[in-house]
Amino acid sequence: MRTLKLTLSYDGADFVGWQRQANGRSVQAELEEALSQIDKRDVPVVGAGRTDSGVHALGQVASALIESAIPVASLRQALNTSLPADVRIVSIEETPGFFNARHHARSKTYRYRIFNGDTISPFDRRYAWHVPYPLDLSAMQTAGQEFIGRHDFAAFQASGSRVLTTGRTITASDWVDDAFAEGGGAPGEILHLCGRVLVYQIAGTGFLRHMVRTIVGTLVEVGAGRRAAGSMGLLLASKDRALSGPTAPPYGLYLVQVDYDTAGADLTREPPKVEEEEDGHDILQ
Repeated sequence: MRTLKLTLSYDGADFVGWQRQANGRSVQAELEEALSQIDKRDVPVVGAGRTDSGVHALGQVASALIESAIPVASLRQALNTSLPADVRIVSIEETPGFFNARHHARSKTYRYRIFNGDTISPFDRRYAWHVPYPLDLSAMQTAGQEFIGRHDFAAFQASGSRVLTTGRTITASDWVDDAFAEGGGAPGEILHLCGRVLVYQIAGTGFLRHMVRTIVGTLVEVGAGRRAAGSMGLLLASKDRALSGPTAPPYGLYLVQVDYDTAGADLTREPPKVEEEEDGHDILQ
């Protein structure tokens, strides 16, 4: 058996999410089917994050075990030929032992795109949240900085979530007024002609379900003047989801990358189970 680390990107607009489900197309099912055709056997895959319906990925990571001896370069080409056009394999690496895309992840980076203007381009309507009223980007940036560090994010998780702990560590939380920030180019490049694109990027060692989208929804309320920029600390302290803002739509969210540090990991045995969360999963601390 060979253990593979696959990095892939996908347009989530027509998927029910990453995870295989009975009620529609999933990225996991498409990838498993493509691998199974090549390996002539069922090939389960594990994703680093369980992205929701409509959420996109620039750098999702999956792991799988295959028996085929096909070189990784040829495998990548074969998979991209077999997969639908809205999923593409960016790279494949052969890894030692029991590498697991979810359990061995150490941090994730997400990006959220907002089109701020009167009329959004029809080419971008499934790739950014349309906010037509004015937003104070400076206030949003100030508020976003309060999330950096280790905090209890109970006020920013999906209602009804049942997790053991809600403390998470955020390492970056920044807004920019740039449609092409750090390589995150817009699918609809003409949209900036009739408005502006605001890009929020957040990185951390773990996220709760809908945490990023709830943070974005709350920060938009700050930008609209409905909340004070300095009120995020009080919201965090409240641990009350009812006090934070709305959950931003899924189609503006992108999983940008997943980072690993397997140098100190024991890949000779299967990793322990961790609780599943987020638009992805919790990450081992």
